[in-house]
Amino acid sequence: MKLIIVSGLSGSGKSVALHTLEDLGYYCIDNLPAGLLSALALELEQAAKPVEKVAVGIDARNLPQSLQQFNDILDKLKSRGISNEILFITCDPATLIKRFSETRRRHPLSDTHISLAEAIELERQLLEPIARRADLFIDTSQTTVHQLRDMVQQRVERREDNHLSLMFQSFGFKHGIPGDADFVFDARCLPNPHWRPELRPLTGRDEAVAQYLGNEAQVTAMVDNLTAFLDTWIPAFEADNRSYLTVAIGCTGGQHRSVYLVEQLQHYFRTRYPNVTTRHRELP
Repeated sequence: MKLIIVSGLSGSGKSVALHTLEDLGYYCIDNLPAGLLSALALELEQAAKPVEKVAVGIDARNLPQSLQQFNDILDKLKSRGISNEILFITCDPATLIKRFSETRRRHPLSDTHISLAEAIELERQLLEPIARRADLFIDTSQTTVHQLRDMVQQRVERREDNHLSLMFQSFGFKHGIPGDADFVFDARCLPNPHWRPELRPLTGRDEAVAQYLGNEAQVTAMVDNLTAFLDTWIPAFEADNRSYLTVAIGCTGGQHRSVYLVEQLQHYFRTRYPNVTTRHRELP
């Protein structure tokens, strides 16, 4: 049985992730009391027709003591030979406040005595035991609903068992550093195609930009250094039984240099690892 635990902050996209998994054939249960997780797994295993793929939503609506005992609950599952992955959806507080204000929804932890900002911080603290054990973080601060669905499909559902899921992501520093990256590299020191009028409207995926950057010694040196570094350290993450690894590369606007570098790394590592995906955060 493949068990995925979906958790995260209210308003960050947990329901979207769970519905995506349901569309992919998972037996889904939302807002399950954490203390019932072991009993649920046992019942599904012993069913007349065993369920192969299960996704469970666990959030801050749980009893606080259940969340505090989350490590013990997972250890009990592991002792019974039930493997699991934890997908944790997060988002920055300012974006969450904006989302709740626009939809006029009430945060599940807010009331007449607790403001929305305080409820968000309280929820983050309550879910810390789950966040510490998460296999994959997805930060939706600058992610649309459609992008989140695509990421869940690419990273969770399409990941081959026992193989690392490796994502290369480009971004623009002026739009903020992604909060879900394991490695962040800065490409702003490289020659910038933005200052070439004929290249400005293009992206790092266009041939003209690729030729320009590919002819720059600094750019080729950075590509070589990044591939050498990751070739050395990705196996260490695999040996530590990591299921997911995200490498983010940023430039000023996330249009040229970072996109080109991500494309180069994706081309290099896709022949070495079966689960390699890319995301260009600032491109349509």
